[in-house]
Amino acid sequence: MTHPSLTHFLIDQLAREHDGDAWHGSSRTSLLADVSVEEARRRPSPGVQSIWELVLHMTAWTREVTRRLGGHLASEPDMGDWPAIPAPPDERSWRAALAALDEAHSALRVAVGAIDPVRLAAPVEDARNRELGTGVTFAQTINGLVQHDAYHSGQIAIVKKMLRDR
Repeated sequence: MTHPSLTHFLIDQLAREHDGDAWHGSSRTSLLADVSVEEARRRPSPGVQSIWELVLHMTAWTREVTRRLGGHLASEPDMGDWPAIPAPPDERSWRAALAALDEAHSALRVAVGAIDPVRLAAPVEDARNRELGTGVTFAQTINGLVQHDAYHSGQIAIVKKMLRDR
């Protein structure tokens, strides 16, 4: 049986990575706070995702994890794994992308808070497919998203440095 404090721990980890006091460094929100639309859309070199692409990717997977918590079978995100930057890539659409990430994060935290703590130890409903991060419990899925987002937040920090050191 899962202890109810696991729910609080998972919500805390999500909050720390997104906009809190993260152990790994700057939170995602603080990393993105001063990114201009031009910086967001630029790739520092071929084959390296832009900050905007990373934001869309994290939004897509945050929404997918929330969908799974709602009892849906695991699948690739509705937006796709690496959604395309909208055209035109302007200030309005960049701000909309940041708002969508915040909204997806908030919805996930609400979903985690609403899930029965016992269900956190249950496996996600799916056929095992490790590429989709399946075959694991709900708690492992949520924690996996925290790790995923910390990894991509680190990429954002590096891309920002690469763009600004030019």
